[in-house]
Amino acid sequence: MELKRVVVTGLGALTPIGNTVDAYWNSLVNGVSGAAPITHFDATKFKTQFACEIKNFNPTDFFDRKEARKMDKFTQYAMVASDEAILDSGLDLETLNKERVGVIWGAGIGGLETFQNEVLNFGSGDGTPRFNPFFIPKMIADIAPGNISIKYGFMGPNYTTVSACASSANAMFDALNYIRLGHCDVIVTGGSEAAVTMAGMGGFNAMHALSTRNDSPETASRPFDATRDGFVLGEGAGAIVLEEYEYAKARGAKIYAELIGGGLSSDAYHMTAPHPEGRGVIVVMKNCLENSGLKPEDVDAINTHGTSTPLGDVAELKAIKEVFGEHAKTININSTKSMTGHLLGAAGAIEAISSILSIKHGIVPPTINHTTVDENIDPSLNLTLNKAQKRDVKVVMSNTFGFGGHNACVVFKKLDA
Repeated sequence: MELKRVVVTGLGALTPIGNTVDAYWNSLVNGVSGAAPITHFDATKFKTQFACEIKNFNPTDFFDRKEARKMDKFTQYAMVASDEAILDSGLDLETLNKERVGVIWGAGIGGLETFQNEVLNFGSGDGTPRFNPFFIPKMIADIAPGNISIKYGFMGPNYTTVSACASSANAMFDALNYIRLGHCDVIVTGGSEAAVTMAGMGGFNAMHALSTRNDSPETASRPFDATRDGFVLGEGAGAIVLEEYEYAKARGAKIYAELIGGGLSSDAYHMTAPHPEGRGVIVVMKNCLENSGLKPEDVDAINTHGTSTPLGDVAELKAIKEVFGEHAKTININSTKSMTGHLLGAAGAIEAISSILSIKHGIVPPTINHTTVDENIDPSLNLTLNKAQKRDVKVVMSNTFGFGGHNACVVFKKLDA
């Protein structure tokens, strides 16, 4: 059977550097860091005392108090971002066949704050099991798409993909395939995460995964820099409305770009460390190109996973050189995590939005905070350092990798009607 084409018609973002898509993009292009001292809890005794938190977010601006109490932050973030994306798409909710509209979401952890607080409350008591009746439905990772579908009445496929930091890219690829195969007309996809908590920070610190640059949080996320010392934890959500191309065209939808393919792979190597030669990353990018019907030389830009870890950044760039050969030197390679921090399961979604907007605006956002050349990185690669670069971007790839060796990759293309 002939696969249907899939296009992007709506975007929504709630990020550490902007609470709407426009604010997010403006900060990206201008190289704004979202890192600052933690305000969600007292982090004085933690090795890392900063993160990329959402700023100026009041749940009661979007939900009534009773409704907000029933949702963990990761679900609140998902609802706000998806509302923006659905409004942006211009979908007519009155005439929409909601049985053919799905919600496929990504979250690496889910309601961590809810879990943490309920367990702490129980532990501080006398052993009598007193738990909030919303404990479980607030915590479970699949509740975000559940709530989106309940609000809008979307009755198509509805679930959450969990593959650590690859989760929302996994969700996008699943959504692509459901529409390609004719099972849905529209899918709201993306991801959300809210792990800037005592348990989240403490757990990642125990792994020695986070930067401890407490004296200069805003410069701590420094992908590809020789002095990088770990990632900066972020939070937020990104939402994307995908539609079957003919369906979108028939209703006169605004189209940002075409989602033309994706790829998945496993490192099959280590629980948390990447393969030093990037073997799984090589496989996922090759799978993505094949699935998209592209040649390596078709790709103009790559939004890397680029977390600012000593091992991961080098392995990913080695893999890019292996897959793209000499063409790698002509690609604009960047890491927007230098500004947003690492949103874990939501990373793929907000980085896909950055990739899509690069196509729309002809600008590749920078990799900020680079001061020291790493001798293990090929200097001929264009890492889009410290300043955005103008470029006619026709094809952009977005990479996301997760603990457990999960790799996911998606490719967007300027619409060729």
